[in-house]
Amino acid sequence: MPQPVRVLIVDDSRTIRALIKRSFAQNPDIEVCGEAANPLEARDLIIKDQPDVITLDVEMPGMNGLQFLEKIMRMRPIPVVMVSSLTAKGADTAITALQMGAFDCYPKHNVAPGEDAFAGLGRLVVLAARSQPVSRIQRRTPPSPVGHVQTTWGNSVDLVAIGSSTGGVEALEEVLTGFPPKSPPVVICQHMPPLFTASFANRLNQSMSALSIAEAREGEVLQPGMVRIAPGGDRHLVVDNGGGKYVTRLISGAPVSGHCPSVDVLFKSVAKHAGRNALGIILTGMGRDGAEGLLSMRQAGAYTIAQDKTSSVVYGMPRVAAEIGAACQVVPLRQISSAAMAIHTR
Repeated sequence: MPQPVRVLIVDDSRTIRALIKRSFAQNPDIEVCGEAANPLEARDLIIKDQPDVITLDVEMPGMNGLQFLEKIMRMRPIPVVMVSSLTAKGADTAITALQMGAFDCYPKHNVAPGEDAFAGLGRLVVLAARSQPVSRIQRRTPPSPVGHVQTTWGNSVDLVAIGSSTGGVEALEEVLTGFPPKSPPVVICQHMPPLFTASFANRLNQSMSALSIAEAREGEVLQPGMVRIAPGGDRHLVVDNGGGKYVTRLISGAPVSGHCPSVDVLFKSVAKHAGRNALGIILTGMGRDGAEGLLSMRQAGAYTIAQDKTSSVVYGMPRVAAEIGAACQVVPLRQISSAAMAIHTR
């Protein structure tokens, strides 16, 4: 029987630490080995207790969560799950943490008395314990020493759809960096809470002058060079075909494959309205959201790509896609953008 995952809880709020600890007590796969109110206390407990995973508050007095995360990743890499308040500042800091190498971020929700505000945090902690905790720079797939690097689209793709989850912040940045200015429009579903997606889109847009990146809006006509990311919340992003143009729609609906917005919903709308003129890409993430949708795209004639196991932070969504025959090609992260531009759709 596997040993429980040993977790160190770091948060300046005694109440939050107690709520997290109470939630973890219901999970037999987790053992809380320590609690710390600040990074200085946490540093001593890391040395003393050797935790498998750390949950780390984003906003703390003194040395904040980002400063401490940088030290962890540089001195003694351990899987870290950031715990962030649902504020614009918290979301922005959480995105920075993911870019620095944090495994994932979990939002602090406002819940009614008696509810478990951290019911999903335990699952993230167990997954984080199975990951390889290395820094963002170290985790990148080494560039191929030989071979032609594609810099222009050598095909007639009209629309690109991408789905991702845990590890997707880095993966999406890697893929989009390889796309030139006049790329086909790109629609993305990345599993994130509200506000996180807006912060993520803004950061990408600031760092990538070649593309116009923003959260998706209702009724926007997609043009070359545009990248639109599904807003976190209670609406699904879908693509419609109106007057020969692809148009974004935000529709209310229950979670699909456990998520709202859902990659499956996005991919299936692309399969319906773009068919063989589209390209589908599924990246790192837990679960199976997007696998069935990617299969629908392939069956509609689209070319489809799944990230490979070695370069995935969590080999869940792309693994299922590969297993059910949804992926035409399984590719390392560093090579996905050039592979996408090199395929022939018609």
